[in-house]
Amino acid sequence: DSALLLFISVMTMFMSGVVAIFEYDLKKIIALSTLSQLGMMMFSISLGLFELAFFHLLTHALFKALLFLCAGILIHGVSNTQDIRSFGGLSLNFPLVTVCMNLANLSLCGVPFLAGFYSKDLIVEFACQYSWGVFILCMMFICLSLTVLYSVRLTYLSFVGVYNGGPSISVCESDHSLIGPVVILSFVSLISGPILSWLSFPAPVLIFLPAFLKWAALLF
Repeated sequence: DSALLLFISVMTMFMSGVVAIFEYDLKKIIALSTLSQLGMMMFSISLGLFELAFFHLLTHALFKALLFLCAGILIHGVSNTQDIRSFGGLSLNFPLVTVCMNLANLSLCGVPFLAGFYSKDLIVEFACQYSWGVFILCMMFICLSLTVLYSVRLTYLSFVGVYNGGPSISVCESDHSLIGPVVILSFVSLISGPILSWLSFPAPVLIFLPAFLKWAALLF
C-alpha cells in the first residue's frame, strides 16, 4: 500500500535525521545519513516515481562512497578513533580530505549543481505536485533541513576549531593509494549529476509550482 510506505519512509527519514544529530561516532553518522537517503528513495517509490528513486540511488552511491572513504582516512589519521569529539581542526592536517568530504556533504545536502541536487530536487518538486496534504510536505522539508543540520555539525566538529585528540596525527595525504580514489570520486560527484540526468531523462520534464514551494527546499 503506497500510503503505508509513504508514512514509513517519512518516519525513517525523520528519525534517522534526528538520531544523527545526537550521534558522536563518525561512521554511525554517515550510516544514519544513508538510512535517511534510503527513506528518501522509498518516499519517491511511494509516490510512484520509480525512475527518480533509481536515479537518486545512483547519485547517492557515488557521493556516499566518497564520504565513507574520507571518514576512513580521518579515522586512520587520528589514531583509529571514531569519536568526533576527539577531532577538531583537522582541516590543517588533511586539507585535501577536508575539501573532498565537504564536497560530498554539500552534495548530500542538495546544494545546486552538485550530484545530489539533480536527484533530490526532482523528488522534492514532484512531491510538491502530489496532493498528500500539508503534513507530508512539512515533514519532507523538515527532513531535508535535518540532513543539512547533521552535515554542518559533522563538518564543524571535525574540521573547525582546536584539535582535541592525542599527541600524534599521521600524515595520510602523502599515500596515493588512499588519496587517489578520493580525488576520482570527488570529480565524479561533481559531474555525475548532470550526466546521469541527461542519460536517464532524455525528454525535459516541466514542473509547475508556486514560487514559495520552488524556493522552499533552499530556504529550509
